[in-house]
Amino acid sequence: MYNALGFPGKLITILLMMPVALSAQDTDQAGGYDADSAIATSQAAIGQVLGDHQLYDRQGRPVQLSEYRGRPLLVSMIFTSCHHVCPAITRHLATAVDAAREALGDDSFQVLTIGFDTRVDTPEAMRVFAMKQGINDPNWAFLSGSADSVGRVVADIGFVYYPSPRGFDHINQVTIIDGDGVVYRQAYGAEFDLPWLVEPLKALVYNRPQHGAPPGSGLLNRIKLFCTVYDPNTGRYKFDYSLFVGIGVGALIVLSILAWLLLEYSRSRKNRKET
Repeated sequence: MYNALGFPGKLITILLMMPVALSAQDTDQAGGYDADSAIATSQAAIGQVLGDHQLYDRQGRPVQLSEYRGRPLLVSMIFTSCHHVCPAITRHLATAVDAAREALGDDSFQVLTIGFDTRVDTPEAMRVFAMKQGINDPNWAFLSGSADSVGRVVADIGFVYYPSPRGFDHINQVTIIDGDGVVYRQAYGAEFDLPWLVEPLKALVYNRPQHGAPPGSGLLNRIKLFCTVYDPNTGRYKFDYSLFVGIGVGALIVLSILAWLLLEYSRSRKNRKET
């Protein structure tokens, strides 16, 4: 459940339990990392536009972030020399992405994983990282870039990290960006609950007008928005017709009552005329 700021009420508890949560000693070494400050920075990014920065794909080819406009976009920041948290985050994200694609469609959104340790996270390092996590999704890119370009991405999406003896301490977030490149929501935690990611995506996918779409597609998307629901028993999303079945049954009952009333009214008028 989301509060007025647009993030889950259990957020602080999760932050305290995250693998990268800091002790008092770590905080001093990290130069003042503070969970509340990190959340404030992250939330302040909502509504900002992800700029058209140049990065590089796994083959070292230049990529403009404007190429990812038009569909919702998920952005996850990692550093490839991380051997525990970042791989775990990426694998959990892969599970969530599979469930979201199953519910919303294979081409309904795109995913970017970006390396923020620019001295180490080269195109080759990102390629190896993706391979180790078993990511082979045509709509999921692993990008690297210069310190300047990646720094601008970090600022645009409100990502917070600090050097530490174990590499980096950082906020665990997946940034959800709409088709116009605007930061829409943040999902937090190394293992966030699936609805935290899919519900914002669902709203973006089904509420966005589609140019050249056939007549009636808007209504169909509204139906999909309300009927695509999370099933906690299976941990997946499903299309639930029960709401419309209930509406249909209710409408039939109302129509039946109206028909009976009209019939009785017609009979009573006929009887009055005969008498």
